[in-house]
Amino acid sequence: MDIYSDIAAVNRRIAELTGQTYAPAVPQTAAAGGGSFASMVSSAMSPQDNAPLQPTQGPNVIPPPQIESLIGSNAGQYGVDPALVKAIVANESGFDANATSPTGAQGLMQLEPETASSLGVDNAYDPAQNISGGTRYIRSLLERFHGDVRLAVAAYNAGPGAVEKYGGVPPYAETQAYVRNVLGDYAKYRSQ
Repeated sequence: MDIYSDIAAVNRRIAELTGQTYAPAVPQTAAAGGGSFASMVSSAMSPQDNAPLQPTQGPNVIPPPQIESLIGSNAGQYGVDPALVKAIVANESGFDANATSPTGAQGLMQLEPETASSLGVDNAYDPAQNISGGTRYIRSLLERFHGDVRLAVAAYNAGPGAVEKYGGVPPYAETQAYVRNVLGDYAKYRSQ
């Protein structure tokens, strides 16, 4: 068993998924040819042997107050409760402008490439474009579902066709959990 390779593979995958950098290092116990399992894990995970993952730097990394400002201005412009937009951002990307889902959704509001294009978003990783497009999209879903926030949120996750097909929140575990989480955060942000 090569615990170092396994740990390095996990760390590389975490870095890939979170958009962070990973600097592998060979722990001293590996070079010395052994040690107990516990010492190998401890050595492989220690900060001096394995540099911590660093957040990606760049134009899309913006501080929370700027994200709040973008949410507030776009919500006001498009007539959407800013608490709802914030709840969607929290659940879609965890406020990470560089987030990419396994299906290719991008940015703070996790816009699918086709959706982004239809909304005139050229760069879904640009926080201003992403929040503008995502806010316009949730506005259109609220209109489509006659102001029903629950159905609009379900449609944001599963697509409006699925909501219409099932006449409500689709019976997908992911969508049902998403709706619960977004509505819970929405209520929390409204009360703040």
